[in-house]
Amino acid sequence: MQIKDFMKQITEASGVSGYEGGVRELVRTELAAYSDEVRTDTLGSLIALKRGQRPDDVPQRSIMLAGHMDEIGLLVTKLEKGYLRFSTVGGFDLRVLLGQEVIVHGRRDFPGVIGTRPPHVLGPEDRDQVVPLDRLFIDVGLTEVELGKNIRVGDIVSLRREFTELAGGLVAGKAFDDRAAVACIDQCLQYLAGLRHTWDVYAVATVQEETGLKGALTSAFGIDPDIGVAIDVGHGNMLGVSEVDTVNVGGGPAIGFGPNIHPALYEQLTATASRYEISHQIDPIPGASGTDAWAMQVVREGIPTALISIPLRYMHTTVETISLKDIERIGRLLALFIAGLTEESAEQLGLAQQSSAT
Repeated sequence: MQIKDFMKQITEASGVSGYEGGVRELVRTELAAYSDEVRTDTLGSLIALKRGQRPDDVPQRSIMLAGHMDEIGLLVTKLEKGYLRFSTVGGFDLRVLLGQEVIVHGRRDFPGVIGTRPPHVLGPEDRDQVVPLDRLFIDVGLTEVELGKNIRVGDIVSLRREFTELAGGLVAGKAFDDRAAVACIDQCLQYLAGLRHTWDVYAVATVQEETGLKGALTSAFGIDPDIGVAIDVGHGNMLGVSEVDTVNVGGGPAIGFGPNIHPALYEQLTATASRYEISHQIDPIPGASGTDAWAMQVVREGIPTALISIPLRYMHTTVETISLKDIERIGRLLALFIAGLTEESAEQLGLAQQSSAT
């Protein structure tokens, strides 16, 4: 599937952290076309395996690619006089919630809107303040009796937003953090179909990243790869944010380095990007990255891990914005990097001669 079509399909789908079933099936269908087998682990992460082609005397090695498919969302906490009170699942900027369209996943899906009292009826001390969570509510249009029959405390609510094409090859929408990474992995598998590689490739769409990196932790433990590469989003250049804290949208993959990143993997990735003239950026990360890379790095006795970031504007809103060209570049970089992996690559990473678990 083309990048734009796949991004539209998976980002318009619902998949709040811990409830990723709907989007998982869309990803399963797509990745199955380019993999040898696809399965779901116990926690819910989707794992596609593309086997390498190697002579019998070459050790069996594997790489795990991880991009999380969950999104931030809401959860119903109370039914009150025909309206819904709610809490958040994952980190939200309360400034962007008011006025959003939502889907309440009750006995069936109900479209709704997030509202609050208008400024006309507020005191002067409240008019210029961010509306706190306990003063927001969801209106689905049902009467109090109908609401009680169709929606329960604990039901999940996802934000509703259509995928939008902007000028200059940019697109905007919800859940680009981090379904854009799933699209990168899909692109990688498509490129690998035309390349020879000796290492097995585990392409993983992880769950529950937004609530604690859980999917990456459990899937990496189960797979036990020789190396891992996490793909996530990084803050794209925008007005009012220092260049030091951003990477350029449209500038290509941002390759991370720092204590969360194995230095030899960083060198191998940047060398591959330079060799094949793939535009790329360097992204210094002085501490824990807060991504699946951190979880993968500390599994078992430790896994050499790298992080590639997709430049993204307006993170954790429903108008996250990226360049489709950056997704294509990341997919191509990953495929060429994997095709170039050898036993010498493993030695540079300090891996033992014996093969890892399959």
